Amino acid sequence: MSQQSNIEENLKDLLSLLSQGQFIEAQEKYLSENVTLAEGNDTPKSGKANVIAQEKEVLSGVGEFIRYEAFNTAVNGNVSFYEGVMEYIQKDGVHVKVEQTVVDKWEDGKIVSERFYHA
Repeated sequence: MSQQSNIEENLKDLLSLLSQGQFIEAQEKYLSENVTLAEGNDTPKSGKANVIAQEKEVLSGVGEFIRYEAFNTAVNGNVSFYEGVMEYIQKDGVHVKVEQTVVDKWEDGKIVSERFYHA
């Protein structure tokens, strides 16, 4: 199987996990130990354990997960791209809808770099 086909299969599985609200499981499965993750122009987070700890902190404020939908996926070499919409209600009742484009760089079946561009 080619590297691109492998990334396409991993991306499909990753997006399936996200669509089910299994964010931590997706990160555990697909993030490299040395991953770098950037939200827009914020300072990047480094390291799988750090990224997952911060994700757990964010998720602790979610009262109701509504959806995560991904579309317009593409893979070019070792880079995958997709657009996504995430929607949830915070524990304080605030309804949140995030539209984003995600760019992932892959090595050996794991994401080594992830960047989110938010609308």
